[in-house]
Amino acid sequence: MDFTFTEDELALTELAEQIFRGGTAVEQLKAVESTDDRFDRALWAQLAEANLLGVAIDDAHGGIGFGVVGLALVAQQQGRFVAPVPLVPTLAMGAFPLAAFGSDALRDEWLPRVASGTAVLSGAYAERGANVTSRSSVRATRTANGWQLEGTKIAVPAMRVAAAVLVPAAHDDGTLTVFIVDAHAPGLSRVDAVTTNREIHATLRFDQVAVGEESVIGRVGAGAGIVASTLERVNVANCAVALGACENALAMAAAYTSQRTQFGRPLSTNQGVAIRAADAYIDIDAMRVTLWQAAWRLDAQLDAGLAVEVAKYWAAEGGQRVVHATQHLHGGMGADVDYPVHRAFIWVKQLENVFGGGSQQLAKIGARIAAEARAR
Repeated sequence: MDFTFTEDELALTELAEQIFRGGTAVEQLKAVESTDDRFDRALWAQLAEANLLGVAIDDAHGGIGFGVVGLALVAQQQGRFVAPVPLVPTLAMGAFPLAAFGSDALRDEWLPRVASGTAVLSGAYAERGANVTSRSSVRATRTANGWQLEGTKIAVPAMRVAAAVLVPAAHDDGTLTVFIVDAHAPGLSRVDAVTTNREIHATLRFDQVAVGEESVIGRVGAGAGIVASTLERVNVANCAVALGACENALAMAAAYTSQRTQFGRPLSTNQGVAIRAADAYIDIDAMRVTLWQAAWRLDAQLDAGLAVEVAKYWAAEGGQRVVHATQHLHGGMGADVDYPVHRAFIWVKQLENVFGGGSQQLAKIGARIAAEARAR
């Protein structure tokens, strides 16, 4: 692939950087982290005004149609500034499957609201245990008026502010159907928990939740493919967030060790410090090239499964090495929660195991290699 970005993509990156930089001062981040929903509404409104919430939505529905690469560019800037907004849940978990598989009525109802910033979406894709997302702990039963959902979903982001959530539900024959469910539907309850990076995620309980036929995303029974396609985009977007956080953490470590002196010289002149920073730089480079390879393949409508797994592996494993190194290079300051570098650490730590950590990605890659060998 060609790793050169177009002029429009560079302009998009510059605009996103400008907005995130202006809206994420340390005191502002602290203020948002102390609120009940951990959602910076003012920053969200600025992103909507600049049409960045429509980055991956077509112009017919109020967006600018930059695709997966565009979404990743914006997500990368979110990660750089650890901005507390539900970008990935809304655009990747919610808007993408609606745009790609939803009916005309659903697209017309939801996509303009997403692009304008008036609707936050989420997705209930995570599962307990090994997190095999090709199954669901929510059951769908047909009724006279549509469907009834029963069961539990875990680790659902942004539910304190979401207008709707996309939910894969299982049938008796083992197939899945994806539904869009009103966040305040009768019978839907939640228990909230604070995550490692101070977000609020929910466990959702579906107790005879009624949904109509119009709430079906795609075809009945075709949900497994929709979930797989959606999670490829979600993983790429989360890899971009992790990349941005790691890039900024290393930049902060470089600045700190260049300014901090010990025994009459900057810390950065010590060989051990330089080697640790160089290793982090190499990991970031691997995160970067694997991310853009995966994003490009998705936009080019090529098979991207392996590329996404490789990118997710590097974001999980390489990302952890980077944020541990940058914490250590800050010495005692790295452990001070009043100092901003710790946010990169907790964000990358949170993202490490979302939809499978490094070991799970290696297992998937190994299974692919074994399957290819058997097919020869």
